Order: sequence, then structure tokens, then C-alpha cells
Amino acid sequence: MSEDTYSASVPLGDIQRAPRNWLKTFVLIGMFVGVACMFVGLLLSSFTRASEAARRTQCKGHLSGIAFALHRYHETHMAFPPAYTVDENGQRLHSWRTLILPYLGLGQEELFEKLDLSKPWNHRVNAEVFKAKLHAFWCPSSELPQDFTTYLAVVGENACFHPTKPRAISEITDGTSNTIMVIEVPVKQAVPWMSPQDADEQTVLRISEHDELAHTGGVQAALADGSVRYLSATLAPETRRAVISINGEDVVGEW
Repeated sequence: MSEDTYSASVPLGDIQRAPRNWLKTFVLIGMFVGVACMFVGLLLSSFTRASEAARRTQCKGHLSGIAFALHRYHETHMAFPPAYTVDENGQRLHSWRTLILPYLGLGQEELFEKLDLSKPWNHRVNAEVFKAKLHAFWCPSSELPQDFTTYLAVVGENACFHPTKPRAISEITDGTSNTIMVIEVPVKQAVPWMSPQDADEQTVLRISEHDELAHTGGVQAALADGSVRYLSATLAPETRRAVISINGEDVVGEW
């Protein structure tokens, strides 16, 4: 009688050993995959932080360029530009961003020459300039189209930019290093770079850590002395008012 291969005895240890080996292999593979994912995650996190640091530095460079152009404009005209120009009916025509184009360099003088300043910024005769994508007014961390800007002037009767009149630097009696000229605003408040829209005191006071900001936890601002500072989104309201005012004799604390 032949041996029944299906009923042939197999040592119990051999039956149990294989599953344990497969289980160990599976656990080791899982551990390896987990460690690899953690390593990749750390690399990506480091890369993201490095990339954001580079974008923030580039943004600071753009604001420095704007501040430099504003001072070049001041040297020529003996005053900073008004926030916007108006026609005979008081309708807004062009932003200060348009007016400083010749002082930005990089061929922007030619772009400025194509403008008809007697027509509104969004008139068809100015369409070619309006469609231009200028890096100078664009924050790379905002992920906005390059024809939009989050760099707005602080505008008011006692702010660095008067709505419709030039402002001489001699009027800034609170100290140029304590006065904001241009500030980043939350992404939702971005405007076309040629648009004569900017920030008032309430806009600056409302900036919060809960907003969608181009930079984590705060914004960057160009000061009247030409420097650029990073401002926390939790900056105290009284300090914000002090750095907006040009002649309020405010005491600026830590900021």
C-alpha cells in the first residue's frame, strides 16, 4: 500500500516556523518603509523651509528695490509721490507704483513711456503696460499671478503717503526708521499692480495671524529710511498706529 502524501506527517515546528519568518520579514519591510518615509519627509520639510526662506529673501529684495525707487523719485521731485493721481473730476487715474516705474531700473523707463497718464490705469490705451508682469511688485511666496501685488502703500492724512499730494521726507518728524511706507497685506487684499488702491490705517490694524499671509506669522514692510523689516502679525495695535503716523510724536516700543 502506497504512502498517502496528504497524510504524511510533518513536524509541528516546521509548520509554525514559516509563518513566523514571513511575519518578521513583513515587520522589517514595514519598519524600513516607515523610516524611509520619515527620512523623505524630513528632507521635504527642510527643502520647503529653505525654499520659503529664499522666497522671503527675494520678497525683501523687491521691497528694498521699491524703497530705493521711492527715494530716487524723492531726489528728483523733492517729495514722495502721492498715493494716486486724479483727473479734473477727482477720479483716480494712476497709482504711485506706476509713477515710480522710471526709478526702478531694469528697462522700466521704456514701459513708463508707453503710458497715457491722462487716461485711467485700466483704459485700453494703457493695456500693454497693464498686462506687463513686473517682478518688482510681486511677492513669490504669495503664489499670486505676477500682475497682482500685495505691496500696498500706507495712505492717510498723517501717513507716509498722502492720498493726492506729494509728501516731503521732512514732514516725517516721528523718524524715518519708525515710519512704514509700504506694507504687505493678506493675499485676499491683493490688487492689480497698476490699480490705485492701497492700505489705510484700518487695513494695517486688521492684519492677523489668522489671515492667509505670504509669510508665516507676519508681513514685511519698507520703512521711510529705505530699510525693510519683518513685522509679526500679533504686533500690538498701539505700535501699529505709531509706525503708521509720520508726526504723531508716538513712542514706538518693541516691534
